[in-house]
Amino acid sequence: MHKISVYIIAYNEQDKITAAIQSVQWADEVIVADSHSTDRTAEVATALGAHVVQIDFHGFGKLRNDAIAACSHDWIFSLDSDERCTAGAAKEIRTIINDPASADTWYTPRKNWFMGRWINYCGWHPDYRQPQLFRKQALIFNEADEVHEGFEIHGSIGYMQQSIWQIPFKNLAQIQQKGERYSTLGALKLERKGVTAGMGKALLRGFWAFFRIYILKLGFLDGWAGFMIAFGNFEGTFYRYAKLCEQQRGWNRPPEQP
Repeated sequence: MHKISVYIIAYNEQDKITAAIQSVQWADEVIVADSHSTDRTAEVATALGAHVVQIDFHGFGKLRNDAIAACSHDWIFSLDSDERCTAGAAKEIRTIINDPASADTWYTPRKNWFMGRWINYCGWHPDYRQPQLFRKQALIFNEADEVHEGFEIHGSIGYMQQSIWQIPFKNLAQIQQKGERYSTLGALKLERKGVTAGMGKALLRGFWAFFRIYILKLGFLDGWAGFMIAFGNFEGTFYRYAKLCEQQRGWNRPPEQP
């Protein structure tokens, strides 16, 4: 029987971390990669038997690589604090890691619960975001990426059939909080890549993000939840480019002192 480590990345997630850890207590090791939370995240995780490692945040790419390095076993399953491993997914994971002919990396589908319903459109189901089950040396994340981190796969690829759950937002306020943080990180990523921005470009990019999710990905079929997802992507995209424009044009102060 092969052993498996699970790592969970977290920052100020005391309300979510308990359910996340409880859903993977079948694993041989649970690592919580905490970036110096100021709430009780680390305390709660330790009480549940997880091993907490403190990792300075320098972008999600480096955070994930450091979390992988902290894992003891060859097989690794990654989980975010707002995700829950289902019984079906856990059973499938055990089958995969004990199959000698198994692929090296596996994409895991996610079912998303938002505004009191399962999301079936918006590009959220099946949501194969990134490989979440993999051999330790088979997946390396791009450490230069502050957010929406890229990765390199070394080896064969498979797709799991059983979904895990994601409950991405406790309430609508969390959409705004996440959008604020991710748009700032996204602006840094765009600046590093040499992208230039203006307010017109920010508006067009925002409208395209809304149209892609609400119309092309049939988000309108998810009712008001689909609208909020599309609108949240409009805001996040708009502010990502608007913040880049702000950085490049230096709006922070008048040109002369009064």
